[in-house]
Amino acid sequence: MRTLLLAASLYIGLAQAQGEEIVVVKRGSYSISGLVAHQPDARPKYGIALFPGSPGILRLRMEQGNPAFNQAGNFVIRSRRWWLDADTLTVAVDAPSDQWTTFDQGFRHGARYGADVAALLGEVGKRFGIEDWTLVGTSEGSVSAFHAARMSPGLARRLILTSSLFRLSRSGAGLSDARLSDYTGKLLWVHHADDPCQFTPYRDAQAFAKKSGAPLVTVRGGGPERGAACEPFSAHGFVGVERPAIEAMRSWIKTGTVPADVVR
Repeated sequence: MRTLLLAASLYIGLAQAQGEEIVVVKRGSYSISGLVAHQPDARPKYGIALFPGSPGILRLRMEQGNPAFNQAGNFVIRSRRWWLDADTLTVAVDAPSDQWTTFDQGFRHGARYGADVAALLGEVGKRFGIEDWTLVGTSEGSVSAFHAARMSPGLARRLILTSSLFRLSRSGAGLSDARLSDYTGKLLWVHHADDPCQFTPYRDAQAFAKKSGAPLVTVRGGGPERGAACEPFSAHGFVGVERPAIEAMRSWIKTGTVPADVVR
């Protein structure tokens, strides 16, 4: 219990320090929400939309006056603070509320999902003055990010796909059936050389990067690892190398220059 209370207090302090809040956009009988984070007194011009891996359902809500959510250990969620600086804001994108029991990959392919994400980012952009968006997906979140970006190329200037789900699984086809040319913005692949997940092998990242003509940043090192191969605290989730990996991605967003591989 003491550990849980300590973790909760640390999260509350982090949320307050980052200026975190939940933005909710009503969409008829359902809504779509995002957890927005920024530094105090920041005037952000870059928006980073984060799409977590499976199941991609954060269930964003308020508890005792503070934001609460599931999937706190997911790579893009636990490391979101490393994106933040004076001109960068993040929004962790939840599944639409009517998808909280399903949110299958087929739904993410559809026009409604693209419109839902665009509505959320449009509202966040209006509130915070963001016009420059980069979508970042990890693992199964690569499916969410790719299709959301594909359907809103004018909004999503850049797309970063990390630990991407390349292969067919029980949840769907991943990116195996994606027409990569349908996304017309700038694309960056980021993948750990020792990713142990059977659905996200590094050799597929190399093949997809070559096929798409987009650069690949390879990450090496990190640890210690724990949990199953496809879980967030293995090399699949960039454990122990989160910050330099994100700093490389942020550099690409701001400069357009492909960073060197990340080694720790």
